[in-house]
Amino acid sequence: MPSRLPETPDSLDAVLTVSRETKERLSVYVELVRKWQRSQNLIAPGTVERIWTRHVADSAQALAALPEARRWADLGSGAGFPGLVTAICLAGAPGAHVHLVESNRGKASFLRTVIRETGAPASVHAERIEGFTATFAEPVDAVSARALAPLADLCRLAEPLSRRGAALVFHKGQDFASELAEATQSWVLDLVEHPSRIDPGGRIVVIRSLRPR
Repeated sequence: MPSRLPETPDSLDAVLTVSRETKERLSVYVELVRKWQRSQNLIAPGTVERIWTRHVADSAQALAALPEARRWADLGSGAGFPGLVTAICLAGAPGAHVHLVESNRGKASFLRTVIRETGAPASVHAERIEGFTATFAEPVDAVSARALAPLADLCRLAEPLSRRGAALVFHKGQDFASELAEATQSWVLDLVEHPSRIDPGGRIVVIRSLRPR
């Protein structure tokens, strides 16, 4: 991992190879985050100046972990990290679509604006995660979540989609070991962890299957 990445679209090069057009779409997205930040508090204020590395490049690790996945469900999308980054990186890929699940109306409105302005292959589901996963019937290849909940809770939320064959990709921080210990008390996990290429203390966790104990 580079010791210092640029706060520009080129920060993605440490994670994923994307086209110039993709970087341009991501730049539109970043400018929209900065514009809406004043009213919606989309990201932690202290990370605004590091948005390219802390949020965009970090989010791109979800797709880098499962590059073959084309149909995604992103739980608790918030400002769209990682779901919108995944969708923008997949723009133009046959069959690509990301379902963004966000119950907050203001954030859901923001997500729809970014989709419209960038042409990202995505749709917004303005509902609670439990309701979405219980009733959503379309097939998905992967489920993502970032800064949402402890691992045990993520397993519970995503289990209905995992049961139908979706892999799970979660961003986790330095407390991952304790979260895993807690989760394995309730779940049997087929799990692989990858060190983050952006955050020295972070992990990208890929779960291919899970079942309750």
